[in-house]
Amino acid sequence: MRETPLSNCERLFLLQAITEKKRLDGRQTYDYRNIKITFGTDYGCCIVELGKTRVLGQVSCELVAPKMNRPTEGILFFNLELSPVASPSFEPGRPSELSVKLNRLLERCLRNSKCIDTESLCVAAGEKVWQIRVDLHLLNHEGNIIDAASVAAIAALCHFKRPDVSVQGEEVTVYTPEERDPVPLSIHHMPICISFAFFQQGTFLLVDPSEREERVMDGLLVIAMNKHREICTVQSSGGIMLLKEQVLRCSKIAGVKVTEITELIQKALENDKKVRKEGGKFGFAESLPGQRITALKMEKAPVDTSDVEDKAEEILSKAEPPSDVVSKPVVWAAGTAQIGEGVGNSWGELEESEDDDGEDAECAPVAIESPKVTGQSAKKKNSNGDVIILSDSEEEEVIILQPEVMLSETRVTASVTEKKMGSAKKRSSSRNKKKKSTH
Repeated sequence: MRETPLSNCERLFLLQAITEKKRLDGRQTYDYRNIKITFGTDYGCCIVELGKTRVLGQVSCELVAPKMNRPTEGILFFNLELSPVASPSFEPGRPSELSVKLNRLLERCLRNSKCIDTESLCVAAGEKVWQIRVDLHLLNHEGNIIDAASVAAIAALCHFKRPDVSVQGEEVTVYTPEERDPVPLSIHHMPICISFAFFQQGTFLLVDPSEREERVMDGLLVIAMNKHREICTVQSSGGIMLLKEQVLRCSKIAGVKVTEITELIQKALENDKKVRKEGGKFGFAESLPGQRITALKMEKAPVDTSDVEDKAEEILSKAEPPSDVVSKPVVWAAGTAQIGEGVGNSWGELEESEDDDGEDAECAPVAIESPKVTGQSAKKKNSNGDVIILSDSEEEEVIILQPEVMLSETRVTASVTEKKMGSAKKRSSSRNKKKKSTH
C-alpha cells in the first residue's frame, strides 16, 4: 500500500514554515526530540522512543560454526523490520527499498565500525563461535527511523549478556544463568546515527526530521559518529549537491548530539543495573505512567487506619437516628397472598381456595347460548331442581348445560351461569307469590 501523498496546500504550508525557521512541533532548527530508553525484564531487550517514533530492540545469541575466512571471530547480524503496525504504507512479507537501505546503513554503522570485539565471541577456533543477532521492530513511524534504530541497537547490545561457557577438550558446556552469571559483550565504542534534512537544494537545514518533513525534503544526510568524534559512516541520499562547509557544520552538530545521547544511554544502563541489584521492580510494565487509564498499574494511595474505630464511633454519635417508616396500607387483589415481618402468612389459605375452585371447576357446567324460545311458555329445571316457568310475553334465553374440562373457561362461565340462575330463581319466586295471592 502506498503512503497517502500530501496535498499541495499542506506541502506549501510546511515549506513556508521551514523558510521562516518554524516547525510544526515547536522545535528549533537544531533541536532533537525527546529520547526515552526503557529496558525489559530480559537482558538485551529495550524500547527506544524518539518523539512518537518507537523501535523495539531484541538481542539473541547461539553457537554456530564460524566463517571460513575468519575462524576466530564471532558473527554479528542485524535485521530491521518495518511492519504494517508502524504505518499502513509498509507491506508485510517482503522487504521494501527503504527497509533494505536502512539495514545496510545499520550494518555499516555498527558492524563495519568494529564497535563490538568479535574475537571475544570465539569459543573454539574454527568450530564454535557466538552469533549475535539484533532484531529491530518499528512499532510506530513518525519520522527519522534510522536514528531511533541505531540507538535501540547499541542500547540493546550494551544491555545484553550471553551465557558463560567452558571448553574441556572437544566438549563445550553452556551454563545457565542460575549456574553462572551471564557475560556482557565487549563493546569498544557506541556509534549513533544523526540525520539532517535539507530543503530547497540545501538552503535550509533541519535536525531530526519528522515524518511530514521527510515527505517534503530534497535530500537527507546521515552521519554515524561516536562520542570521541570519530565518524563511522556517512550517507547522502536525495541527489542534492552539498558543499564542504555544510558537511562540516553537520559533523559538528552530530558530535554534540552523539555525546548527549551516549550519556543518556549510559545513565539508563546504570539505573537498570541499580534497580536489578536492589531487587526492585523493572521492565516495560513498571515504566508506564500510572496516571493513565490504560496503564497496567495504578499508584496506591496510603490510607491511615490506626484510629478508624474512634472515628467511626464519633460519626455514629453525631449521626441522626433514622426516621420512622410509615407503612401504607396495601390492598390485595383476589388470588394474591402476602408474607413478611409482622404480616400473617396467607399462602396456605390461597392454596386451599385454589384447590376448592379447582374441584368445583371440574364438575361445573359450561353455559352455551341457544336460540330464543318465543310464542309459548316453557318449563326448565335449574341445578337445584326448581322448576322455572317462562311466560309467553317475556323472552328468555334457554340455557343448555354441558360439562367441560377446561378450568379457565369453566370458572368464567360458571359464575355467569350462577348469576343468571339466581336472577331466574328470584323471578320465579315472585311469580309464585303473585299466583298464590290471586288464588
